[in-house]
Amino acid sequence: MSTTDVAETTAPILHLRGPILLGAEEEQGGAWVVGGRIHHEKPELPAGAEIREMDGFVIPGLADLHCHLGIADGGGGTTLAEAREQALVDRDSGVLLIRDAGSIIDNSPLQQQGDLPRLIRCGRHLARTRRYLIGYADELEPEDLPAAVTREAGRGDGWVKLVGDWIDRGVGDLTPCWEAQDFVAAADAAHAAGARITTHTFDEETLPLVLDAGFDCLEHATGLTDETIRRVAAAGIPVVTTLVNVDEFETYASQGEKKFPAYAAHMRRLRAGRYDRTRDAHDAGVPLLAGTDSGGVLGHGIIHDELDELDAAGLSATEILEAAAWAPRRFLGAPGLEDGAPADLIVVPADPREDHRILRERSHVVLGGRVVA
Repeated sequence: MSTTDVAETTAPILHLRGPILLGAEEEQGGAWVVGGRIHHEKPELPAGAEIREMDGFVIPGLADLHCHLGIADGGGGTTLAEAREQALVDRDSGVLLIRDAGSIIDNSPLQQQGDLPRLIRCGRHLARTRRYLIGYADELEPEDLPAAVTREAGRGDGWVKLVGDWIDRGVGDLTPCWEAQDFVAAADAAHAAGARITTHTFDEETLPLVLDAGFDCLEHATGLTDETIRRVAAAGIPVVTTLVNVDEFETYASQGEKKFPAYAAHMRRLRAGRYDRTRDAHDAGVPLLAGTDSGGVLGHGIIHDELDELDAAGLSATEILEAAAWAPRRFLGAPGLEDGAPADLIVVPADPREDHRILRERSHVVLGGRVVA
């Protein structure tokens, strides 16, 4: 019997008085949690069963689609126990679904621990030799890229992460790490292996290349232009926002300014345009998904800082919920609060569609039907 099975057979009975927010414009008055799963109608209950009543607005657990479990503060791999502690910090902030966007360690054992958020893994970053943070990625040359993509597709959960651009020290600025044909070969290898592929991208020049190649998702995407926004929207490709990380671009610029002034100026321009670019992408119909880039440079448990950044970019409270709760689950094929789904949810005292900040004031975090925070 798996950890999840044990949780479901021992979880208490919960009566969620609601309302239950199934989507931006879909709700119902209440629900029940029995055997760790959501029931929209009251099921038959065992005689004498103890029922725990819960008042408040109920939404699916939040999602972080760009998180790194197993990368220590300042870089380097953690132990598995330390990665577990990172996941617990995220869980207690209300994040119950994580797409790990690349880890130094094999964090797959965390998937067997039923008190942790649901984890969907990309495996390890793939990067061009000497074109990424030291020690983070499997660094390789173009001729080895398709085989590496195939390998990581097998190691992960249907996702591969490629570092699309980084500073080129010979040029002194951000440039794509790969030629057009390399991006095509990487996407083809991922899709042939039954996986989807996403890319870290800051630079403007990278986006047309990955769009031409057929990539499935974009991380950061700070280099979006009017033209690439139109293309991304038309293709329905989501952008994982990571605005809390983009805010750190001033730090990166300052660190590199003496040797690479063009890079520093470029990073500052990207940071300065982050809110306008995010709002323009949203207004054009680009799906936005919340991600924090936690792990390494940034600590864990900062999903609410990311939601505040989306607010600063001009998204409404309901649009923020869409990016943080409903849309990520649809995109990853993870259940929400439909009848029979695992009871992974949070309860808040007021309507988060009116003010997203109420998500910081959770009364309950429920994972697999068990109250964990």
